[in-house]
Amino acid sequence: MNAEAVSVSTFCKENAISLATFYNLRKRGKAPRTLLVGRRRLVSREAAAEWRRAMEDLSDAAPDLEGKRQ
Repeated sequence: MNAEAVSVSTFCKENAISLATFYNLRKRGKAPRTLLVGRRRLVSREAAAEWRRAMEDLSDAAPDLEGKRQ
């Protein structure tokens, strides 16, 4: 059974980023939305999917190494 929300640590493992990267993204306002349940901070599956789409959009808009858009 898939949980509707996962811990920040699990989110990071599933998306191949470190906790440090997650918190650096959060400082810059680029991390996924989170929710606080008791003392636990969770990332919903919906927020994770939205974040991945946003990251894809950013990389689609970024120029490649030769300065051209992909």
